[in-house]
Amino acid sequence: MIGIFIALLSGALMSIQGVFNTEVTKNTSMWVSTSWVQFSALVICLVTWFFTDRTSFGGILEIQPKYMLLGGVIGAFITYTVIKSMDTLGPAQAVMLIVVAQLLVAYLIELFGMFGVEKQPFLWRRVIGMAVCIGGIILFKWES
Repeated sequence: MIGIFIALLSGALMSIQGVFNTEVTKNTSMWVSTSWVQFSALVICLVTWFFTDRTSFGGILEIQPKYMLLGGVIGAFITYTVIKSMDTLGPAQAVMLIVVAQLLVAYLIELFGMFGVEKQPFLWRRVIGMAVCIGGIILFKWES
């Protein structure tokens, strides 16, 4: 149950963050806004680490495969693409497309067992669920 609550909170926070970042971009620039997001996240992470964790950063050097360390790079482009899509499409439509893309890519990662994730079997009900989500986007966007 806690996992469901955390996932819902994550989705809500991502939507709010996207709106905030889009507004900051209107008064600065895309890369200034993105830099601020990443920098402020770094500060919060370091402060939280200092008071709660203190695990050595040396473990980072032992991560294998090394491409797993690209999460921050990907995060910068996530921030960029969320801001751009919200500015172009509006928050609701952008979030719907973002969530469907996340769902599709996550399912493919599980289906093919990519990046060390345990391989999962193909299930038609998941494909149908994805189709229903895409149908929801079409219905949401439908103009009469």
